[in-house]
Amino acid sequence: MRVLITSIVVFFLATVTALLIQNDPGYVVLGRGPWRAETTLTFFIILTLFGFAVLYVVTRFIIKTLTLPRRMQAWRRERLAHKGRLALTRGLTLLEEGKWEAAEKSLLKYIAHSEAPLLGYLAAARAAQRQGAPERRDNYLRLALESAPDADIAVGLTQAELQLSHHQIEQALATLRHLRQISPQHSHVLKLLMRVYLEVQDWAQLLELLPLLHKAKVVNDTEAHELETKAYVGQIHAAARAQDSQALHEVWANIPRRLQAQDKILLAYIQQLRLYGEDKESEPLLREALRKQWSEPLVHLYGQVEGADPTKQLAHAEGWLKTHPKNPVLLLTLGRLSLRNRLWGKARGYLESSVGAGGRPEAYKDLAGLLEQMDEKDAAMEYYRKGLQLIVEPAVPLPARSNRNNEKLAAVENFPLLHEFDRRA
Repeated sequence: MRVLITSIVVFFLATVTALLIQNDPGYVVLGRGPWRAETTLTFFIILTLFGFAVLYVVTRFIIKTLTLPRRMQAWRRERLAHKGRLALTRGLTLLEEGKWEAAEKSLLKYIAHSEAPLLGYLAAARAAQRQGAPERRDNYLRLALESAPDADIAVGLTQAELQLSHHQIEQALATLRHLRQISPQHSHVLKLLMRVYLEVQDWAQLLELLPLLHKAKVVNDTEAHELETKAYVGQIHAAARAQDSQALHEVWANIPRRLQAQDKILLAYIQQLRLYGEDKESEPLLREALRKQWSEPLVHLYGQVEGADPTKQLAHAEGWLKTHPKNPVLLLTLGRLSLRNRLWGKARGYLESSVGAGGRPEAYKDLAGLLEQMDEKDAAMEYYRKGLQLIVEPAVPLPARSNRNNEKLAAVENFPLLHEFDRRA
């Protein structure tokens, strides 16, 4: 379109010029000293245009000749950059296909000329990781940081993720702590730190990190509550493993009161107290928690602890029958507390009621043990059998027995070699 418009304009100007000089072509006189030249205006214009065209062509030729090396270098750089883009695309594709070695080679082939060397080195690090080459992986990560010093967060996160997947927990923790110094509120850094603290069971650090995780929306309210509960339970178990009752009491004192009545936390604490023979301290805690909120696991545990006054403990538990009269767990607990108080008849009644309400195998076992002591052997064996059926898979039905000849015939038909062996014998 541009050529067409230019041609029309040139043709129009030429036509106008021809019409103007048709009647009066004019003349041009050029002189210098004794010399003098005279020509028509038309010829002078044509000569001037021709000279301008020649000068333009010559000038363009000289400029292109002088800039040829630079243009060749630019063309070569563009060509290599194009190959780099193709190699990066192919390498990323091979990486997704699981062809780690081929992906690594493709990613590195033209990376010196790539427009995005950072992406290439990060992807090559992942490929090396998949091949079990941590040295090459770390080298690629170093080169990635050198190629883009401002991308320290991206490189560090990739390094931490690869270290975690390679079970290099201490190195990953060091990397993440460094990243946290650079960007304290970075959500992905916080998320990976949470993962590491869970892995190494560093519950104190996890609890310290939890408010930041919630603020950065890494975890929601429910997940934050679960993590907090898990951390406190972990601290209780850690203190118990250290066989330090004082540390166990200190952990409990540091747990917020709003969480001390949580089933998982209270159960873990009381179970550890019982290992140190501190049932008398456990009973009031359970009773208070059950006064605030009903919980079958806590009721079940209440029947196992030995309070300071077994009679009062039984009376407290019987008070719960008003709101939970047919609860099999409560009936089992009442049966056990009655046994502790040597109330055999009451214990039998509660245990039979627990079994009748769909009680646990424990109820069958305790009832069978009581009946055995009361010299009711047959009834005891029946309850043992029924309780065992609740926890053991039913036996596989045995095939009908046949006579020995039929069995031998079936074996010979299924295994011809046996027939040959029998014939030789």
